[in-house]
Amino acid sequence: MIATELAAQVATAVQHGATLAAEQPKGINTEGVVTFFASNIAPILLAVLGVIFIGRASRGEISKVLTSSAIAIVGLAFIAGAATLFFVGDYIIDLIFN
Repeated sequence: MIATELAAQVATAVQHGATLAAEQPKGINTEGVVTFFASNIAPILLAVLGVIFIGRASRGEISKVLTSSAIAIVGLAFIAGAATLFFVGDYIIDLIFN
């Protein structure tokens, strides 16, 4: 009895064209990930570096603070350069393929 009802429902669904299709896979929102890191993680890391630098400076280790600050600034320059490469690469790809 149940099998015949199930078969009838399946036949009705097939006749009406109600086929189930899998959803298309969604990609990873890389812009959202980058925005999250830039707006949440980076300021926290910079604040931690600032606290470390202030702690060292209060102990009289000014030369270490200046060295660490210079290294941090160079690191930020490298990060900014890497971010710039994304825009330059996108521009070059658009230029070549359009």
